[in-house]
Amino acid sequence: MSSTQHTDSLWCRRYRETTDPVARLVCFPHAGGTAPFYRPLSFALKSAVDVVAIQYPGRQDRHREPAIDSVRALADRVHEVLAAEPALPVVLLGHSMGAVVAFEVARRFEAAGQVPARLFASGRRGPATRHTEAVHRGGDAAILAEIRRLNGAAAAVLDNAELMRAALPALRADYRAVETYSCGPDVTVACPITVLTGDADPKTPVAEARAWERHTTGGFDLRVFPGGHFFLTDAMPELAGLLDRCFATEQSGAPA
Repeated sequence: MSSTQHTDSLWCRRYRETTDPVARLVCFPHAGGTAPFYRPLSFALKSAVDVVAIQYPGRQDRHREPAIDSVRALADRVHEVLAAEPALPVVLLGHSMGAVVAFEVARRFEAAGQVPARLFASGRRGPATRHTEAVHRGGDAAILAEIRRLNGAAAAVLDNAELMRAALPALRADYRAVETYSCGPDVTVACPITVLTGDADPKTPVAEARAWERHTTGGFDLRVFPGGHFFLTDAMPELAGLLDRCFATEQSGAPA
């Protein structure tokens, strides 16, 4: 295996094989999240697309690698890996922290001359909408309390001291990355943006989700689902249908 193939296999996880894909869907996990979060989505999609779930360093089989605590540095590495993939139209999907990582990756694609077909930003306020947050500066208990508040992990996992001890360094790095991220209000991408949010998300009020509109010169769409910050877990079938319609539109050449 070449070094390029090895790097690709570290970052890019594929849970199904697709012959002659018409596009590539790249999925970015939330803070503390892992690539398998998107495994159900990869099987729910009917479209002939190459589904790639990004596995950040510092977790699961990459636990020996240092986690990256900067959104921009993470985007640099992901784009470097994706740029080496066979050329296909690219759709980006990110949840929570993953939404801003996806946005920064979209900017890097565009700087390199490839405009993504669409960006799906889920469970995250607009990039320039700032709040004072410092979970990453607190102790382990503060991080675990935040996860409990958002229902981001099963109680059985949170109560497993060994598992959480292994996960905490990556969690802290992820929270540092997203809480120190900043973006100017005039920063835009040319690709259209579809924003997904839960109607009871304590982290992302609908008005703040709508703030993504100012960050695209392409089309904008907002979809509100029932649920809290992790509404996406229950909404995977609806998300798969939405993505399938997106890929069908891209193939037909009709306006989105």
